[in-house]
Amino acid sequence: MIKSDVQLDAKGLACPMPIVRTKKAMNDVLEGQVLEIQATDKGSVADLAAWSKTVGHQYIGTHEESGVFYHYIRKCDHEANEHQDKTYDKTISIEDAIKGEGVILDVREAAEFAFGHIPGAHSIPMGELQNRLKELDQDKTIYVICRTGMRSDLAAQQLAEAGFRDIYNVLPGMSGYTGDLEKSLG
Repeated sequence: MIKSDVQLDAKGLACPMPIVRTKKAMNDVLEGQVLEIQATDKGSVADLAAWSKTVGHQYIGTHEESGVFYHYIRKCDHEANEHQDKTYDKTISIEDAIKGEGVILDVREAAEFAFGHIPGAHSIPMGELQNRLKELDQDKTIYVICRTGMRSDLAAQQLAEAGFRDIYNVLPGMSGYTGDLEKSLG
């Protein structure tokens, strides 16, 4: 099961009610949190993805179980994310990171990682990084990636402060990745 911070039951509702309820529920969701919407309306698959994009939230993905669609949307302040300055100076492109001799560390939330990640990437969500540093080898090159380069920037700084030496922030992040995705739903 995918981890979410807030759940919304929109089962049995027809268009446009899943979007209306989602919009209302999003008011109580904190930035960065993931909202799970449970809906039975088949149109909700396209509708919620399109709505998320128009308002600037991240539509992580959906899966269906026994006629119920489970949608996952991460609340984003789109303008703040796009204009925030990146401060970690060692950066690398996705293509070069994939070709490189190192570990790709994905610091997105577990739900984001589950719906699609670079094959072979290691997942440690940003909020868990400090407590899971022992899982990483300080002698290896680490390519840190997230959705846009913001969380990976902070994670790269955190790793450098913890004594890791060969760290790179992967830009522009998964939002710029066009290769094959590995999924780990279930």
